[in-house]
Amino acid sequence: MGDKAGAHPGAAGRAATADHPQSVRNVVLVGHSGSGKTTLVEALALTAGAVNRAGRVEDGAALSDYDEIEHRQQRSIQLSLVPVEWDGIKINLLDTPGYADFVGELRAGLRAADAALFVVSAADGVDGATRMVWDECAAVGMPRAIVITHLEAARGDFDEMTRTCAEAFGGDDPDAVLPLYLPQYGEQGPDGHAPVTGLIGLLSQRIFDYASGERKESEPGDDQLPLIEEARNRLIEGIISESEDESLMDRYLGGEAIDFKTLVEDLERAVARGIFHPVLAAAPAAEGARQGLGTVELLELVTGGFPTPMEREAPAVTTPQGKARPALTCDPAGPLAAEVVKTSSDPYVGRISLVRVFSGTLRPDETVHVSGHGLADRGHEDHDVDERIGALSSPFGKQQRTLTHCIAGDLACVAKLSRAETGDTLSAKDDPLLMEPWSMPDPLLPLAIQAHSKPDEDKLSQGLSRLVAEDPTMRLEQNQDTHQVVLWCLGEAHADVALERLRSRYGVQVDVVPHKVSLRETFGAKAAGRGRHVKQSGGHGQYAICEIEVEPLPGGSGIEFVDKVVGGAVPRQFIPSVEKGVRAQAARGVAAGNPIVDVRVTLLDGKAHSVDSSDAAFQTAGALALREASAATSIHVLEPVAEVQVLVGDEYVGSVMSDLSGRRGRVVGTEQSPGGRTLVRAEVPEIEIGRYAVDLRSLSHGTGRFSRSYARHEPMPAQLASKIREEADKSP
Repeated sequence: MGDKAGAHPGAAGRAATADHPQSVRNVVLVGHSGSGKTTLVEALALTAGAVNRAGRVEDGAALSDYDEIEHRQQRSIQLSLVPVEWDGIKINLLDTPGYADFVGELRAGLRAADAALFVVSAADGVDGATRMVWDECAAVGMPRAIVITHLEAARGDFDEMTRTCAEAFGGDDPDAVLPLYLPQYGEQGPDGHAPVTGLIGLLSQRIFDYASGERKESEPGDDQLPLIEEARNRLIEGIISESEDESLMDRYLGGEAIDFKTLVEDLERAVARGIFHPVLAAAPAAEGARQGLGTVELLELVTGGFPTPMEREAPAVTTPQGKARPALTCDPAGPLAAEVVKTSSDPYVGRISLVRVFSGTLRPDETVHVSGHGLADRGHEDHDVDERIGALSSPFGKQQRTLTHCIAGDLACVAKLSRAETGDTLSAKDDPLLMEPWSMPDPLLPLAIQAHSKPDEDKLSQGLSRLVAEDPTMRLEQNQDTHQVVLWCLGEAHADVALERLRSRYGVQVDVVPHKVSLRETFGAKAAGRGRHVKQSGGHGQYAICEIEVEPLPGGSGIEFVDKVVGGAVPRQFIPSVEKGVRAQAARGVAAGNPIVDVRVTLLDGKAHSVDSSDAAFQTAGALALREASAATSIHVLEPVAEVQVLVGDEYVGSVMSDLSGRRGRVVGTEQSPGGRTLVRAEVPEIEIGRYAVDLRSLSHGTGRFSRSYARHEPMPAQLASKIREEADKSP
């Protein structure tokens, strides 16, 4: 791996195929925005012969980031699959966005992959969000390697960045993060910076020179060997300390020279088991060159050191009804079990589903069972339907190259699955399965929208349903209290992309309006009211009088209605009518248009007419009585309060607690969490945390996370309540 010769690139223009899981590698690229992931994917594709020297596919389009929104925003916003072939191995490169708002795409990539390449910019270093993803991969034992990019930058220092990576990712064992190669530098330029022109293989002690645009191998000079000895010895010790052969370390310390083949085999095993994480360097090819620096070494690492899909434990499965099923194995002849990891829409083809097959073989034109459960809280209805598989294809830029089948361990695109959504399970129609869902972040930034015009209103519902079907990190809410359509997103960039897709992809123009929280009202003290509804205009009139008393109740009590009428002053058949009228008026509110809650309404007396009294008349009288009672006392506006849990690094705890206090929040406790982090628990009015998803990211440099849940309604401060009433009076 990395030092082996004789790799054979794949042929340009040919769709990479796989007929056995052992010849597949699924690799996700992880790193912060601007670290060079997409550039690296294109460089690897060029070296593998998948694209031309301009980094383009046959039609001249870009290999990735070909979405119009990505062009406008100049960054990746979605998961992209780029399959290449190297040394007879199909490599599915999964390029993920680095911006936090699109972490849902990253998690989909992690689900589809069996190993990860962490791309770190030598100019920017390792950010907190990347460390968190590393920890998540470590928790599930996913094999990882590190690629250092941007070595051409003025601050690009490979040795310094390697030490930084060992500190950030090594944990208790910094020798688990070590370089396989050292950079070879060219002549120093006028700015004092020497370019990296090649790599020195520490295990093979060979020079791999890329100065000519293609990799050339040579022996190191006598003056170079002493320079690499210390790094080589440390690498060998790091490798054999993880060896399954416990005698290897004793032999090495005893002075025995361990042969190259044994070292490479042990290295490959340690990488595949996720216990050793090699560091490599890479750079894109210069104009006209065929190979970028370190790309051959990376491809050899992926094919030789990363695990096959057969070595990965598949997600747990049940029946759609929740009954446990035996664990899946990566067997092309096994029962079909595949998962939709991404859904997108093409203006010409329609819906396209990117699918990872975990068991069995997926073939075009067969009927499969599509099962989706567990996302009802995000606007996704549970569904179990049979659908026919359309054409299978392998994506390459905007192209879709036809496939005859897709075996266990591989990925493919499926056309025209009209009901399949991201996260759904595809299985045999006579043996339906449901996969355990992967972890997805909760969308916590509300975006209230309304149709711009009547034609937009007609298309809005369908556009929104398609949007959330593609992106499970988005939640659609039809708020019954505020009568708003709310799209919950992960951040401002996520929201901007959602609006742009509604407009450009689904032809729906919407307006963003201020988000409202669900306010309530209640009585501040006991009060009495008299409802008199008496009208005579020829024929049957309307006659109903009722007297009520209203008193406040503890929070969460709702509305109680008590009948204390004596002597038949209000006929029995009209008492439910009074209650109905009271409840209807309570739902409409009496002060600022918010529902009345937590009161006891007691009907004490009233009058009726033998001819003119009616159900409608007593409903109106009940509503008038409640309004009169409200005018006789103070009405409190109740606001929703959320239980908020904020997980941040210890260094940000003080700032977070101060910020929560400034939002009228009450900190109720803190707990120490692993990894130098603290969980802060607080109660905060919901009206104060509408933009907290954005503000916390800024406050914690992108490393903070929070969750929120409704706790209760409680009285709003009088000054704020007065402002709410004034705004309600001004509204049409």
